[in-house]
Amino acid sequence: MIQVPDQIPLKLEDGFERVRRELDLPDDFPRAVLDEAAWVARVPRLDAEDLSDVPFVTIDPPGSMDLDQAVHLERLRAGYRVWYAIADVGAFVRPGGPIDAEARTRGETVYLPAGKVPLHPKVLSEDAASLLPGALRPAAVWRIDLDADGRTVGADVQRALVRSRERLDYAYVQAAVDTGTADAVLGLLAEIGRLRLALERERGGVTLPTPEQEVVSDGDGAYRLEFRLPLPAEAWNAQISLLTGMAAASMMLDAEIGILRVLPRPHADDLAKVRRVAQALDVPWPDGAAYGAVVHDLDPQNPQQAAFLHESKVLLRGAGYVAFDGAPPKLAEHAAVAAPYAHVTAPLRRLVDRYATEVCLAVAAGVPVPSDIRAGLAALPAIMSSTGRRAGAVERASVDLVEAFLLRERIGQAFDAVVIDVDERRGGGQVQLVDPAVIARCDGPLPLGERVTVRLTQADPATREVRFTLAT
Repeated sequence: MIQVPDQIPLKLEDGFERVRRELDLPDDFPRAVLDEAAWVARVPRLDAEDLSDVPFVTIDPPGSMDLDQAVHLERLRAGYRVWYAIADVGAFVRPGGPIDAEARTRGETVYLPAGKVPLHPKVLSEDAASLLPGALRPAAVWRIDLDADGRTVGADVQRALVRSRERLDYAYVQAAVDTGTADAVLGLLAEIGRLRLALERERGGVTLPTPEQEVVSDGDGAYRLEFRLPLPAEAWNAQISLLTGMAAASMMLDAEIGILRVLPRPHADDLAKVRRVAQALDVPWPDGAAYGAVVHDLDPQNPQQAAFLHESKVLLRGAGYVAFDGAPPKLAEHAAVAAPYAHVTAPLRRLVDRYATEVCLAVAAGVPVPSDIRAGLAALPAIMSSTGRRAGAVERASVDLVEAFLLRERIGQAFDAVVIDVDERRGGGQVQLVDPAVIARCDGPLPLGERVTVRLTQADPATREVRFTLAT
């Protein structure tokens, strides 16, 4: 999601509100949901082991209140131990109750640049169930042991009470590692994160180095768009989440019950097309190298490599969920992870994570999966698919709105750009501007991967449409 300052122009706020209405986002929670949330926030299920002495910390964007994960890392004689505490939403939500029913209509938290539409009432998602520092909280705690190369050698999960010590953000973590002032845990985060990234590359997994758009205020009432590259600390932290999701998937497959996040392998025709694009753009693709190994070393600030990264996203389309109760599904792998994978690390923000976590907790404890959880698995893929499409539409509309708003007074101006996509059927394609950080439709004969000069012909916040033409 595009990032904007806390204070934005009123017209932009109105535009985001229009996006909410057009895409039929839920309004406030029904009274029955709020009443149940207020009650369960005071009386969560706390029949769990006390692990409050483990010094967990959270690592999230600044200002985050819905804290799903807390981490603690240890060095062992022959490897590492990862402690990963996940907010135990199941300790609060009663299956079949008002909160559960409302969550099944929302599916996931939808983020807008100016606010969000949460999956759960804030009394839970930003208070009683959130792993806020200093507060005793119920959690599903994963304990995953790794060998010296970062490979998983054992995994377990249990309900426990935890107390996070500190809320950190990515910039702080990165600065601490870069300056050599990181404590043992943050030092291990970088160490384990790098090992896991190397293993991802080895097995053919994919992490795209995609920049994010960010609206920056100049402090004088004007705004501009910039691209921000993710920090290495974000990738290290993401690897801990991926590690946990892979452990959860393995656990559910062994037990022959659960729900996986899956992505089919690229179609041979798509892979051949992307290879041709790489050759045309002089992007190195050694014989025998997997797509994931190719993109790991690319620089999105290089025009030709940026175009390749954009064109190659076709290989990562088609992700979904598959539920099973019995024989494992034929498609059980996520092609971008290059392994079976499950969503279990964001239950405050994603419905499916609560169900998958409950399955894993039961399997790890050697008890039957609760009947209401088992009965609810089959409907989850459809729920998550429809609500995921809505969230994606909100993100696209929000980006389009911001771009149109910030360019509205620059019709006719020329900009330096890079051609990142060519529409062979309709002509034209997409260009990525150097400044401001905009990706938009452009008319004209476009040379893929080349630098060009384009002229702005349309920027309408009402329709959220931005269009350029190749300058002559």
